[in-house]
Amino acid sequence: MKNAIMANGLRRSLAQIRYVSPVMPGTAGGLVASVYAQAEGDFGMVAPPLALHSPAPPLLAAAWAMLRETLLVTGQADRVEKEVVAAAVSAANTCPYCVAVHTAAAQDLIPGLDAAGIATGNLGNPLLKEIAGWASSSGRPGASQSAPPGSFAELAGVAVTFQYLNRMVTIFLPESPLPPMTPKAVGGWVMSMLASAMVSARPVPGASLELLPDAPLPAEFSWAARDARIAAALGGAAAAIEEAAAQFVRPPVRELVAGRLRSWDGGPPGPSRAWADEAVAQLDEADRPAGRLAVLTALAPYQVGKADIDDFRSAAKAGDEAVVSLTSWASMAVARTVGSWLREQAPDPA
Repeated sequence: MKNAIMANGLRRSLAQIRYVSPVMPGTAGGLVASVYAQAEGDFGMVAPPLALHSPAPPLLAAAWAMLRETLLVTGQADRVEKEVVAAAVSAANTCPYCVAVHTAAAQDLIPGLDAAGIATGNLGNPLLKEIAGWASSSGRPGASQSAPPGSFAELAGVAVTFQYLNRMVTIFLPESPLPPMTPKAVGGWVMSMLASAMVSARPVPGASLELLPDAPLPAEFSWAARDARIAAALGGAAAAIEEAAAQFVRPPVRELVAGRLRSWDGGPPGPSRAWADEAVAQLDEADRPAGRLAVLTALAPYQVGKADIDDFRSAAKAGDEAVVSLTSWASMAVARTVGSWLREQAPDPA
C-alpha cells in the first residue's frame, strides 16, 4: 500500500516539471536508465530535481553524481550534517521546494529538529548550529562565518551542489514538493514518508563516477582535492556540463554571465527585471534571448518565466536539450563562483 502511494505520488510530482518533458521511469534507456536505477536504489525515488535533467542525459548524470557523492554518501560528515547544509543553502537561496525536502530529511534523522532553526542557524545542537550558520553564509564572498570542523570537502561539496540545484529547481519546479492536490491534513505524513525513503539507503561510495567523464578538477573547486571521490564528482560534472553547453551557449553569452558574476555580491539583483534587460542590451539581437535566460538563471532564477524559455527556443530553434543545457551551464557558473569563494576558508593541505 505504502509503495503504491509513493509510486502514484512520484508520477504526479514528475508531471509538475515545467517547460521540458522528462523521460519517465519505465521508458528510460541507456544513460538515463542507469541514473534512474541508481537513484531508485540510493535515494528511494527518481526525484523531480533529477528527472528535469533527463532531456540531456549527460547532465542528468552530472546532477546525480554531484547529489549522490556529496550528500548521500557519508564519510567524516554524517548525513544529518549534510542535510542541514542542503536546507540552509536552499533557505538562503529562497528555494522552498529544496528547503521542504531537506528539512524533512534532517528531521527524519533527528526527530524534533527545529525547521526554522535550520534556516536561521539557531539550533540547540552546537555542531549543527555552526554548520547551519556557515552554510547560510557560504553563498556570499568574504563571509565572516568560519568553516565548521570535519570534512570541509564534503560539506562544501554539498553547498556548491545546492547552489546548482536550487537554480534548476526554482526554474523548473513549483514551490512545494508535494504531489498536486495533496490534502493539507496528510501533507506532513507524505513528506515524512518521502524523507524516510531518502535517508534509508547507505550508498556505496563512488558508484556514480562511472557515469561521468574523467576530467581535471576546476580551480574553483581545488579545496575538494583532498577527497578524491568528491573531486571526481565535481570535476566530471563540470566537464559534462561544459561539453553539453558548447553547442548552445555562445561566447558572448558566456562572457556576459562571467562579467556579471565577477562583480556579484551573492545577493539578488533587484525586484524588477530591468537589470537583465540592461545586461543583454550589449549583445547582438540574436544572442539576447539566450543571454537573458542565462543571466536570469544565474542571478534571479525566480524571475524566469515561460516567455524567457519560449524566446530562447524560438531564437535558437532549440528543444528541451538546449533549454536544460543552457540553464545547467548558468547554474554551474554560479556554483563555480561560490566554490572559488570557499577556497578562502579551506584548511591548509596536511
